[in-house]
Amino acid sequence: MTYIDNALALISGPAREKAARHIISSSATVIEALRALNALSGSSLTLFAADESGRIAGTLTDGDIRRGMLAGIDTSRPLADILHTDFLAIREDDDPFLAFDTARKKGIRLLPRLLDGKLLSLHDLHVEKTILPLDAVLMAGGRGERLRPLTLSRPKPLLPVGGKAIIDYNVEELEKCGIASIFVTINYLGELISEHFRSRASRAHIRCVSEPKRLGTIGSLSLLAPQLSEPDLIVMNSDLLTTLDYEAFFRHHKATGADLTIAAVPYSVSVPYAILKTEDDHLLGLEEKPTFNYLANGGVYILKRELVGRIPADTYVDAPDFISALIEDGLKVAYFPIDGTWIDIGTPNDYQYADRLMSQR
Repeated sequence: MTYIDNALALISGPAREKAARHIISSSATVIEALRALNALSGSSLTLFAADESGRIAGTLTDGDIRRGMLAGIDTSRPLADILHTDFLAIREDDDPFLAFDTARKKGIRLLPRLLDGKLLSLHDLHVEKTILPLDAVLMAGGRGERLRPLTLSRPKPLLPVGGKAIIDYNVEELEKCGIASIFVTINYLGELISEHFRSRASRAHIRCVSEPKRLGTIGSLSLLAPQLSEPDLIVMNSDLLTTLDYEAFFRHHKATGADLTIAAVPYSVSVPYAILKTEDDHLLGLEEKPTFNYLANGGVYILKRELVGRIPADTYVDAPDFISALIEDGLKVAYFPIDGTWIDIGTPNDYQYADRLMSQR
């Protein structure tokens, strides 16, 4: 079927197999389209009609055929008679956020992304929340020493929380945001993480990159520079559990024009004593048991791709030092408050709490 091969020439892997089920020739008949829709039972009942060159000519749903048959259409006629040629799609110059919003409002489930009329990707709005033009990097090289003995034979990102590896919660959320390329930087017990992703079915293309030595919380980005393709990337610790709104985070990053944006966690400190306000050697007053509110680093960042070039190769670099250097050099660093769950699984108590929370969900 040349038209299918041509239509799916830009798609590979499991996504290609899934999309192929929804492709039909634009020269097919109505009854052939009905059979193809029947074979989609349990899936979104939408077909994309492709011409011989592979370009998508229109869409067809089971409702279109039902209405056509009620109107007396001959099922042996070409499906072009009832094809929607003004279908919604994400084309080269379209805003993908706007396309997703429009599709949701119209109750459309499958949203194609086209390049020169051919399928670049097919997005299921029951599974994906949005489509973010980001590469993603999950830092998974830490030793998890505070969680020993749990981490003596298993790396912290693979510890089960609610019956699922910690890192999988983050990967799944990134996949729901339409992120197609995810890098996982590994060091301690890294082969176990590589094996985990070799056996895991994933919508995104996931690549594990091994650190030749410990490179800190952001130093391993220097290993990825040649492989990054998007203008921005999201970098995060792989052992977090968070309900961070990644789309709102990205929109804020772009709206502020920041070079780097930190996801910030509200953090309060309550002092159980009366605090003295002083000047020189005398007392100005007392404040009884005050609470101080701060924003803490949440371990999730969006940054411009060109900043990766500032990280020296084969050098240990922690994120706070890197960010401080950006500020000192006059680059714009913004923040975005996390509204919702954020758990840094650093201690046995944190781990037990996270496990109980996710088990209940």
